[in-house]
Amino acid sequence: MPKQKKKTEFRTRHIDEQKTLNQKQVEVLIEAAKKTPIYLQVMFAVLMGLRRSEIIGVKYSDIDYINRTLHVERQLGKEIDVKTESSNRVIPIPDILFEAILEEKQKYEKNRKRRINDKNNPFFDGNYICCSTYGKPRSKDFHWKYFKQLLQENDLPDIRWHDLRATYCTILLKNDFNPKAVSK
Repeated sequence: MPKQKKKTEFRTRHIDEQKTLNQKQVEVLIEAAKKTPIYLQVMFAVLMGLRRSEIIGVKYSDIDYINRTLHVERQLGKEIDVKTESSNRVIPIPDILFEAILEEKQKYEKNRKRRINDKNNPFFDGNYICCSTYGKPRSKDFHWKYFKQLLQENDLPDIRWHDLRATYCTILLKNDFNPKAVSK
């Protein structure tokens, strides 16, 4: 006799809730991250779904301040260009993140002016958003200890950094965004 196979539903979404944060947990994470140097990195990951290497490659020149959009065109790390051609994209910036970027730009300019004549520790004017006080882009692992500490201190699930990207997609899908649009 032929075996009876259990049929799976066509085009169903299976969301692993243990690897993502819900809306309330995202709000807690963002609020707690304000006091850390990875605040913008958390915001880029959870509110825009950017990869870790894309976040550290974002420059102020990538932002369209009039339309409030971000053009993702590079990543730092092993490669210089984005991971795939479809990764080269324009994404709208949420208001809360746009305001945080403007505040960070003021800090950037202040540090640049302060260190302009410093011969021992000159300012690297690379125009990176997520950078040190010397203007150098953060390493891709800079966020690690702060991120794990934030999760632990706020009783959030112990997830990986990349799971913030999955959280972004999950929240969009739960709010009835088109799956094809989310994947793009």
